[in-house]
Amino acid sequence: MKPSELRGLSSEELLQKQKAFKKELFDLNYQRKMGNVEKPDRFRLLKRDIARILTILNERESEAKK
Repeated sequence: MKPSELRGLSSEELLQKQKAFKKELFDLNYQRKMGNVEKPDRFRLLKRDIARILTILNERESEAKK
């Protein structure tokens, strides 16, 4: 997802997306251990999306403290 799309979501929605992405990443890791990964490039994309979500949440938290 693009950062602009993520910034349009509420914090609750971002946490839900993060949880869903982590579950998908877990499932992909399981597939990798079984030796059957259909889309290996999805690992990188999921990790980046999780990092983007965490960055946006941290930005919002720091703005709220000001």
